[in-house]
Amino acid sequence: MPRFYDPQSLAEGKTIELCENAIQHISRVLRMRPGEAITLFNGDGFDYLATLSSVEKRSVSAHIDKKQTVSVESKLNVHIGQTLSRGERMDYAVQKSTEMGVATITPLFSERCEVKLPPERQQKRVQHWQQTAISACEQSGRVVPPQIHAPLELKEWLSAQDADLKFVLHHHSEKPLAQLEQPNSVTILVGPEGGLTENEVELAQEYGFIPLALGPRVMRTETAPVAALTIFNYLWGDI
Repeated sequence: MPRFYDPQSLAEGKTIELCENAIQHISRVLRMRPGEAITLFNGDGFDYLATLSSVEKRSVSAHIDKKQTVSVESKLNVHIGQTLSRGERMDYAVQKSTEMGVATITPLFSERCEVKLPPERQQKRVQHWQQTAISACEQSGRVVPPQIHAPLELKEWLSAQDADLKFVLHHHSEKPLAQLEQPNSVTILVGPEGGLTENEVELAQEYGFIPLALGPRVMRTETAPVAALTIFNYLWGDI
């Protein structure tokens, strides 16, 4: 059943006009008709089963039939500090991390970060990444989209983290993950395409981040968070 995110208030018995993104997909892409079933969600943790009431080129309405409790959100709260990368790599990291259950993503600037993102462009990019995450939620069945923060300088972000376990991806691990006490929350720092500098790794350690290697092979910056989330959810989450 097609799923759509709509930020407005949803409730059983209510008939609503859907938002623009849903209208375009329902009327122009899927070419759905009145009477067909869809699922809506707005980030409150529930799915809403609905029936299309009317489908026009520029407007679509739906009647909400039932509020449904679902259990798809990871019990492990993971915050990724993802150093900005070029092209579609950042989009990939956001999309796949969302599918793997990440709760929060903060784009970061570091010494070797090659992406220049002036303040006047940041809001537009954050909106783009948030929509990427929402689309991944529609596909994966998640009901609470992860929060995408505005980009921060590395030191400012490091100083604000207070998760149960904090990791910085590096070429070695101090201790096997399986030997660590099970956390409720995890923060992980992912470096840029050129990697973090030694000074940045040392700075992260000063703020309580533990060096972590994800095996003997070097991963791309967009692959690393997905691999880390998979491991974390296997050990401490719902895989």
